[in-house]
Amino acid sequence: MAEPDVRKGMPPVKLDRDEFEQRYRRRFADPAFAPLQRELDAIISAAWDAYTHSRKAPITRKAGPGFADPNYDLSVDWLAAREAILAAQRRHDDPSEPRRILIINGSARSEHTCPGEMSKTWRLVKLAEPVLSGMGLAIDILDLSRLTSEFGRQIHPCKSCVSTSMALCHWPCSCYPNYSLGQTDDWMNEIYPLWVAAHGIMIVAPVNWYHVPTALKAMMDRLVCADGGNPDPTSTHGKKAAEAKALELKGWPYPRHLAGRYFGIVAHGDSVGAETLRRSMADWLTDMSLISAGGMAERDGYIGYMEPYATSHQALDEDKAFQQEVVNVAQALGTAVKLSAAGKLQDPAAGLVEPDPK
Repeated sequence: MAEPDVRKGMPPVKLDRDEFEQRYRRRFADPAFAPLQRELDAIISAAWDAYTHSRKAPITRKAGPGFADPNYDLSVDWLAAREAILAAQRRHDDPSEPRRILIINGSARSEHTCPGEMSKTWRLVKLAEPVLSGMGLAIDILDLSRLTSEFGRQIHPCKSCVSTSMALCHWPCSCYPNYSLGQTDDWMNEIYPLWVAAHGIMIVAPVNWYHVPTALKAMMDRLVCADGGNPDPTSTHGKKAAEAKALELKGWPYPRHLAGRYFGIVAHGDSVGAETLRRSMADWLTDMSLISAGGMAERDGYIGYMEPYATSHQALDEDKAFQQEVVNVAQALGTAVKLSAAGKLQDPAAGLVEPDPK
């Protein structure tokens, strides 16, 4: 009996016309769309044509100067994302611009969704914000709970291009939008510039089953392109794996697109997993060549340990010590960013070369 080919994947999933239409029409189950069936028929026909012809990026233009292949057709969406990142990098590098802190609310819960109640994580974010702004720092807040409460907010899953070749993982991500599959409204093209512009990152996150919430994990996965990703999709002519592998094997430089930014972490739970979560996030950020603002900037703890969830906000009100720990994280991070800007705090690893970056 012949051995199975373990490197042969599953056949591609191609819907037939009926299944495609059924899935598409589910978006319009509201009776308000009932009088619009003729219009929907036309829209579905156009969508089916895009699907069958795999028009991932229907609007493109020539890459132009500065790319390996100036004549390659690049998605206008990707080019816009790239320009936003370049503009953010210019702000980051401009000494006349205020130093920026990005505070990330890692909780998916909010008063605008099913729970009808804000998260403790959001309260901790708002506790840190005035501390940092009071230090003269500019603040951006990335509230990942908007994924669960806002129309058209999505972070699509990472397709793990880097596992084929680091050179196939483009910076910024070129996997989305994919119009033929309806994979649009991807938030990451707005999130990348927030990270790039920041001099310090503060992540506040609750424990969800020993790990980060789904929304935060989705963002983490999609930031893989910031850690060694290829800034020139024309060098691989899009997603041509063979070209990417050949490019990587010539010697890939693994550009660290977020290197040198400082970070602080607050991980909180109710019974288990806070320390594991804090260490996991710190390892991830350190792997991307971000720099910890110190031990006081990495904190984990429990709010209302083993107490009813129903009284957890009251437990936070009463836990002045944990509130002070959050303030301490913000102050340590802000101090690190200000000292760095003044040339009084240097990366101890500056100038060192990793012999084996991956």
